[in-house]
Amino acid sequence: MAVISDQGAAVMAEPVRISVKKASAVPMLLLAGVVLYLFYAWTAFDITALLARAQLSKGALLISDAVAYKTHVTKNFRRGDFEVAIEGERHATFKTLPDWVTGDADKFTVDLGEGYVVRVEGKSLAFEVPDYGTIHAELVGKKIVTTLPDGPVPDWLNARDVKLDARPTFSRRVQFTRAKLEIHKFQYGWENFWFPFTSELHGRSFSELLSLSTSGDRLNPDQANWQYILSSFWGNPEWQHGHVAVALFETILMAVLGTVTAAFCGLPLAFVAASNFNPNGTIRFVVRRVFDFVRGIDMLIWSLIFIRAFGLGPLTGSLAIAFTDTGSLGKLFSEALENIDRKQVEGVGATGANRWQRYRFGVIPQILPVFTSQFLYYVESNTRSATVIGALGAGGIGLVLVETMRTSRDWENTFYIISLIIVMVFMMDGASSWLRRKLIAGGESR
Repeated sequence: MAVISDQGAAVMAEPVRISVKKASAVPMLLLAGVVLYLFYAWTAFDITALLARAQLSKGALLISDAVAYKTHVTKNFRRGDFEVAIEGERHATFKTLPDWVTGDADKFTVDLGEGYVVRVEGKSLAFEVPDYGTIHAELVGKKIVTTLPDGPVPDWLNARDVKLDARPTFSRRVQFTRAKLEIHKFQYGWENFWFPFTSELHGRSFSELLSLSTSGDRLNPDQANWQYILSSFWGNPEWQHGHVAVALFETILMAVLGTVTAAFCGLPLAFVAASNFNPNGTIRFVVRRVFDFVRGIDMLIWSLIFIRAFGLGPLTGSLAIAFTDTGSLGKLFSEALENIDRKQVEGVGATGANRWQRYRFGVIPQILPVFTSQFLYYVESNTRSATVIGALGAGGIGLVLVETMRTSRDWENTFYIISLIIVMVFMMDGASSWLRRKLIAGGESR
């Protein structure tokens, strides 16, 4: 066995070291580039100031408002009235006090749960807070005189001559000013989701509704009870279930109509753009540039153009989808056509088939899986895009969502619409996958 001297080993190791050094230089340069880019982006977008301005408490408030509702107990010192109402609802003032409020306008008690109790008498209150004590406050002249338990003042309490604001927990709050006294109580759930607050069906259990639906004693002389129950739910003015359902249908219609139109326009144009079907290079160049033009402009831009031209409505959204996807699908179809197996086409031609028969039996079966797969994918994708286009004014569920957010209604309505959009996307994804399996894989799961 030959023995390699130390000098020989050093000579052999030197090329390896240089090779390893060169190989590791590129990843290190890439890593340094990424770090520099992130640093530039952090500086250019002023992320530090953005984080400093962020108000996470407001985010938490919006999230809680999406899954809970707030009830106000209000006593107006100037008018002397007293009411219990749900915030954000136009007709949600309790005619009969809920069981956690007892008394009358002069003297009443509000049980906020878990030991938190507010007792009001005249223009004074006593707020019992577990593990802290009782806060006493009274309006004397134009000042609010507050007496607190011994010890340090907690962060959740702000007592001044003009206002007392106590919020020991997120779901309980008492505000006392010279004009009025407000007690807030958060409760989880979506109030009035099934029926309007003023409806005689409000608050009934499912078994009661089922019994009513089959009862011969009509609640509304003009309708059978089951029709009355459905119409009350469908026309709920606070949640607008009927209006939201129609908007969802418009969104799906917009996506399907736009994609079908794009597929029907893109397929014949793809034959013109494919080099193995159209020998005229000039026409191919023009058609391909048309594909680039219509898909190069984003769908949102097309929708803004069509809104100016045709006004608001689902047709505008369908046109925007059709224009953009004609370019995308036409390009994909033309590439699929250029990659077909010519032997199959020649085989069909050998039987004496004419040109159109060769296309029908030699070409279409080869591109049909690609055509179907891409079409279904674009239908599914355009369902989401139609929601965004709708928000610009094309209608559908996107417009309903924006109107709900713009009017600053309770966030449970916004969360409800967002949940329906997610469910719609899930359903379209499931339907698309099922159809893809049936049409391409012969119903076999992959």
